[in-house]
Amino acid sequence: MLMSSFPAITLRGALRHFETAWLFTRSDFKTIILPVMIFATVVSPRHNPLALSCSLCWLWFHLFQANVSNQSYSVHEDEVNKPWRPVPSGRITVKDSRALRWGLMVFCLGLSFLFSLNVFITSAASTVVMMMYDDVRLSHHPTFKNLCNAGYYVTFELGPSLILSGESSFDRTSIQALSCSALVILLTIHAQDFADVNGDRRSGRRTLPIVAPEGSRIYMLCVIPLLSFALASFWSLGPLCGAFFVSMGTWVGFRYFLFRDEIRDQSSYRMYNIWLMGVHLLPANVRFQCIGMVVVPCCVIAMKLGQSLTDRLRASILPYLSYVPLLFHSIQ
Repeated sequence: MLMSSFPAITLRGALRHFETAWLFTRSDFKTIILPVMIFATVVSPRHNPLALSCSLCWLWFHLFQANVSNQSYSVHEDEVNKPWRPVPSGRITVKDSRALRWGLMVFCLGLSFLFSLNVFITSAASTVVMMMYDDVRLSHHPTFKNLCNAGYYVTFELGPSLILSGESSFDRTSIQALSCSALVILLTIHAQDFADVNGDRRSGRRTLPIVAPEGSRIYMLCVIPLLSFALASFWSLGPLCGAFFVSMGTWVGFRYFLFRDEIRDQSSYRMYNIWLMGVHLLPANVRFQCIGMVVVPCCVIAMKLGQSLTDRLRASILPYLSYVPLLFHSIQ
């Protein structure tokens, strides 16, 4: 009886760990995984299915590492903003999550070394940013928080792009795309902080929406439309596509200024991510020179599909995972 129940217990434990890993990264599939992989595909001069799979694995493990570290330090904030996360929900303790963080750091560095020296250096840079953000507590300062987020995003984009391209260096288009992405993240990433004001205030973080409640919304109203116009001009979008992209940015800026409750701030952040997806797709107009008129409409469709698939997976599959071990046990 003991031997027959062992596989069921093992499977139940494995599924629980899988779900815990999913919950650590759940909220970042549409904000990190999808935009970064699209960016890497756009800027890479070659496209190999195996390299694409490897770059996706590299990105997810590094995101997993960063999220485990960050969430082990933000328990009080997550109890208010995201109580379903593994640490506040009691699936894993703070001590165990920090031990997992160090194990993932070693794993990610080893994984990166298998690809190339440049990928290894990118992984090491991501680890340094993680330590500055969490251990040095730069996440509690509005300016340094944005700098660290920009550093995170650049390393997340750089690693998959290096793996996918298979090159030791980038061409001019790739460098320009990385620079534009870093600048946009640096200037606008606090868009994610508006919906989290209550939790951030409880944890002692001084984000821009807390330090300057009115000024931060005026800032979003001005900066996102201006960036949209500048990027449309820089990447030589056509009149129709350029007008569409600038209109989208203008609408996102107006949403942050006009709608100020938590629920609408969450909706504004989803719109911001659609706009950010467009930012990452803009280099395709130079790289491929034939899809400039459909770049931004495609980003909207991809974002909606990605969000829909994520929501369906979360709502339809995960609740039933706990029944699999029971079924396996009954068969035994």
